[in-house]
Amino acid sequence: MPAADAPLRLGVALVMLVGIGALWGLGAPLVRFARLEGLGTFSVVLWQSAVGLIVLAAVQVVRGRFDLPRDPASLLLYAVVGMLGIVLPHLAGYWALGHIPAGVHALLTSLVPMFALALALGLRIERFRPVRALGLGLGAAAVALLVLPDESLPPSVPVVFVFISALAPLCYALESAFVAHMSRAQAGALQALLGGSLVAMLVMVPLTYGAGQPVLPRSAQPAMLALVLSGASSALAYAGYVSLLRSAGSVFATQVAYLVTAWAMLWSVLILGERHGPWVWLAMVLLFAGLFLVQPRPKLAPTVPPLT
Repeated sequence: MPAADAPLRLGVALVMLVGIGALWGLGAPLVRFARLEGLGTFSVVLWQSAVGLIVLAAVQVVRGRFDLPRDPASLLLYAVVGMLGIVLPHLAGYWALGHIPAGVHALLTSLVPMFALALALGLRIERFRPVRALGLGLGAAAVALLVLPDESLPPSVPVVFVFISALAPLCYALESAFVAHMSRAQAGALQALLGGSLVAMLVMVPLTYGAGQPVLPRSAQPAMLALVLSGASSALAYAGYVSLLRSAGSVFATQVAYLVTAWAMLWSVLILGERHGPWVWLAMVLLFAGLFLVQPRPKLAPTVPPLT
């Protein structure tokens, strides 16, 4: 690459980074809007998964890579991505989003690298380092600031839903540990997410029907438009993230984690009119500091969960 092209490529990469963060950050506020409009958790997970599946399929068709590897390791990967990357975290997170502010859920979702590091330490994949332990401590302190002070959350918000929301990043961390250390699949990142989305659809249709919630949308209401935008923006953001990984490298691309959270906080203010107290903003500062200190290796850092 000629040296003269370097500033241009860096500028393009920065624009992509900000744009991907803005797209991904739309997820929680739009889902929160749909939940406040009365849509059930199971229906929301099903319909958003359907939108993500359609968008990802279209992306793969354009790339000429629509086929999915069917080796046993890839099939297992699709199942893990579908359950730990979509179904279980979305059921927990979207249930919580019916009760807690979208900005708080976005903050909790940023715990993924910290959970991933904690799992790696527990499995002795990573060695203990005091600086990174301090990062984990800051993450725990950030969660404490969300649940302990009386003024951190609106009075009507049950604190238990903060912990339910935190199950989502735990699932993502388990997924990333499997992908990084156990999977030998031939499928690439977008193929894995496409296969996982298909698994999620197959699981969520009977679950939604069994829960007595609508399997098919009954009308083109504003909440449905929000879900379509959420699913499409998250799928496109993930595709852009994979592209950025290849063009700019993992160290640069994983910085999108900070931007996703910041954009989600901003979107929650602009779209939902949320007003967070000083404890929430202090929690965000502590969390960002903790993420900086943790700095997991690229193989441990999916940074942001897909389709969230």
